[in-house]
Amino acid sequence: MSFSSRQRKGVSRRRFLSLGLVGASGALLADSLWYEPQALKIERHKLQSASQGGKVRIVQISDLHLSDFNSYFEEVTRQVAELKPDLILLTGDYLEEERNIWGVRSFLEKLKAPHGIFAIQGNWEYWSRLEGENLRRHFASVGVKLLINERADLEINGHALSIFGLDYPSSADHLAQLQKEVDPQRFNLLLSHVPAFAHEQLNKDINLILSGHTHGGQVRLPYLPPFYLPRYAGRFVAGFYQVSQHRIPLYVSRGVGTSVLPVRFLCRPEIGLFELTG
Repeated sequence: MSFSSRQRKGVSRRRFLSLGLVGASGALLADSLWYEPQALKIERHKLQSASQGGKVRIVQISDLHLSDFNSYFEEVTRQVAELKPDLILLTGDYLEEERNIWGVRSFLEKLKAPHGIFAIQGNWEYWSRLEGENLRRHFASVGVKLLINERADLEINGHALSIFGLDYPSSADHLAQLQKEVDPQRFNLLLSHVPAFAHEQLNKDINLILSGHTHGGQVRLPYLPPFYLPRYAGRFVAGFYQVSQHRIPLYVSRGVGTSVLPVRFLCRPEIGLFELTG
């Protein structure tokens, strides 16, 4: 083989490899920017109550970061409706920098649950200056009850449930005050936007904690920790953990939207479905 032939063969191989790398990079970019941020996944979980009631279907939605009520968020509401929830729980961060409360209201109007929709605030509500009684009024107008360090009691299919809404940033004083109201005869659900708070203060009769805030890290690589987690995430990234000396289950949602950058990789958005049985 002549020198020029070997040279052409080497150039062709390098060009082939270069094109392959460009193609792979393009595919990864398309996945992280377009496909995966909208690749909703239903995460299904089973819970047991000490009571003898029937099945209760609880849906958790977290971290919308809604800047525009578009077809993706329409699809979120459609998939929630298909789950036929008895109860919907929202764990904070509905707004983005655009402060589009009207888009958030349009989203919430499409959610339906016969036993109600309950919400807590996240850090973005405070950053957007749409927190507190202002947000409560907006939510009430579309049938959503905002819990600001408050308790709500429900009876669903033979189950006595209490929902405790711990406000951002989940202060120890507010937690201590809420826990005075915990009834061991009920199934007690604690909502906290952030997963890292004063777990050592938790009452043994809290049955489940639901939170969000982390987005699951948004961009994940196998066997590596997340590149970034927000303040008050602590060691919690996504999924189930056990906290306090009472080993209370804490579930951290990956959320529906994205924060700061509109990307996800190996970290699909989620809707959580918790089926409570006797």
